[in-house]
Amino acid sequence: MKIPQHVAIILDGNGRWAKKKNMPRNYGHAQGSKNVERICEAAYKMGIKYLTVYAFSTENWNRPADEVNALMKLLRNYMKTCLKTAEKNRMRVRVIGDKSGLDDDIRNRIEELEKASDKNDGLNFQIAINYGSRDEMLRAMRKMAEDVKEGKVLPEQIDGPLFESYLDTYGIPDPDLLIRTSGELRLSNYLLWQMAYTEFYFTDVLWPDFTKEELEKAILQYNNRDRRYGKVKEEEADV
Repeated sequence: MKIPQHVAIILDGNGRWAKKKNMPRNYGHAQGSKNVERICEAAYKMGIKYLTVYAFSTENWNRPADEVNALMKLLRNYMKTCLKTAEKNRMRVRVIGDKSGLDDDIRNRIEELEKASDKNDGLNFQIAINYGSRDEMLRAMRKMAEDVKEGKVLPEQIDGPLFESYLDTYGIPDPDLLIRTSGELRLSNYLLWQMAYTEFYFTDVLWPDFTKEELEKAILQYNNRDRRYGKVKEEEADV
């Protein structure tokens, strides 16, 4: 079975999972956070080299204040746990998104985690926090415009690879496979530039219930896809 190099996941359905169990939404988020660790381990054992998860979007600030506060508390705790996990499993962790919108203590923990895991040679794990793809591209264009203004970049030099060098994901290969849980069929402003040729897999399974076996199902489906990148098969071209 061909294993995708990079898998991106939209972790959806924590709140609905909790509601089905007559528990508060925050309980669902906590269980979803624990599941991230299990899937990280499963992904690495399967041979996946890069895993990127959508943890908190720029639009999530519009949720009720008590839920946002609970998510930020969960994020603080997860940073501590992730530091230990990264050390144990030699996992390299990077956070993508607008870190300037986060509290100082969270930014400090992110910096500590990224620095501590920088030389690790295990799974490359990217966490999207305060991330929105449109926001990412706007931030990239502002930086590029400043460099053009200062004469560091000439307008005629601007191409795809140069633009990508300004994105949060610079140096990380584009996702081969996107998985979205909970039955929703949209991208929700996630890695829009990077997923130009990504294969999509949607499942009704809620994120806390997403297991290693569900990941294997997604990869099996990925293996049945014909990735042509705009080209045609040789046998079709000969007809």
